Amino acid sequence: MTASEQHCPSYYAATRNDHTRYSPLRGDHRADVCVIGAGFTGIATALTLAERGYKVTVLEQNQVGWGASGRNGGQLIGGMSGEARLEKFWGEGYADTLFEMGYRGHDIVAERVEKYGIDCDLKYGYIDVALKRSHLRDQQEAYESLCARGMQDKLRLVKGSDLPGLLGTDMYLGGLINNRNGHLHPLNLCLGEARAAAALGASIHEGTEVLDIVHGQQPSVVTAQGRVSADFVVLAGNAYHHLEQRSLGGLVFPAGSYILATEPLSEDEAAAINPLDLAVCDQNVVLDYFRLSADRRLLFGGRCNYSGREPRSIEGAMLPRLRKVFPQLAHKRVDFAWGGKAGIVVNRVPLVGRVSNNVFYSLGYSAHGVNMTHQCGEIMADAVAGTFEKMDIFARVPHRKIPFGQKFGGQMVALGMLYYRLRDLL
Repeated sequence: MTASEQHCPSYYAATRNDHTRYSPLRGDHRADVCVIGAGFTGIATALTLAERGYKVTVLEQNQVGWGASGRNGGQLIGGMSGEARLEKFWGEGYADTLFEMGYRGHDIVAERVEKYGIDCDLKYGYIDVALKRSHLRDQQEAYESLCARGMQDKLRLVKGSDLPGLLGTDMYLGGLINNRNGHLHPLNLCLGEARAAAALGASIHEGTEVLDIVHGQQPSVVTAQGRVSADFVVLAGNAYHHLEQRSLGGLVFPAGSYILATEPLSEDEAAAINPLDLAVCDQNVVLDYFRLSADRRLLFGGRCNYSGREPRSIEGAMLPRLRKVFPQLAHKRVDFAWGGKAGIVVNRVPLVGRVSNNVFYSLGYSAHGVNMTHQCGEIMADAVAGTFEKMDIFARVPHRKIPFGQKFGGQMVALGMLYYRLRDLL
């Protein structure tokens, strides 16, 4: 095996239930489709294509689920980043289509968990919590909008006085429960889908850095020790992508997000802070999110960082936030602390489209990726088959490049986010 980075020391890596390793690519190979990146987008695309009978090769520089797909908060949330921008661009006539697309990933995940027996702790139950009056108004509007789409049996508006009995904290003014959303072990989902794709004939290669794409009627993907010739190529590197900079450079920026996992709580402690086992997210732009793991640890994350600077201590940065929400857990030991990079797009609309007629890309979900990556995997597979209707919903929306590349562009994004940080405080 060539040198590749191991999974970060997260709770997810420590509790992964599949230790399959895939050999690096060596020599020349032929495929119908070559997918670059083995996170959710790449693996979801590969599995969809394999289910449809395509010969697929997946190339991953590190390990399956190494990036954001194996490090995130594990929240399966409907909708998509940039949805308001998409509806404004396309008009109200697309509202139903966008809504359906925003929940399609849920259906795909549920179907695959059942079909392939993927053990990833999938559970439904989610709540948005309000920190200020404007959040309550937003929740009321969201409730009415979702009810109008027939979701009233999945929803519940919660008054602030009722919240301490649901979350064991007095920090919030109210909340909106959405039981169509949920939570899961993201790394085990990604590994399970990879295992399913491989069983259907997909060829997956870890420890394989892609150096170049040679365009043409039959493009070639060049690695340090081999080459894949294919009819189509799919770029699925998200925040870690470095290819096709002429087309995609300056459009996606890495933003850090961080998570703590406590020692396991007792049954009584878990029931006291989250008796319905909900995934929780506040409504600030720079937000906190938390949930219980299957073994009753509190997973507490957030503090999105756009500057590119890593905190000196993840625990030091996050623990005061956790203790502010749940002071009764101040004595609990932190067993894991980790972070990762989400791909952020300035207008928040996912980057989905074509570099050329046979080289596609899907990345930049702005921290809403567990659901949307699965929808986009289907969109990539449809495009390979010659159907571009859903791809073009994203591809035709204009994006503005930030100059000076990722490093300085990221700093500019960070400065812009100061405005939203100030809004959170008001």
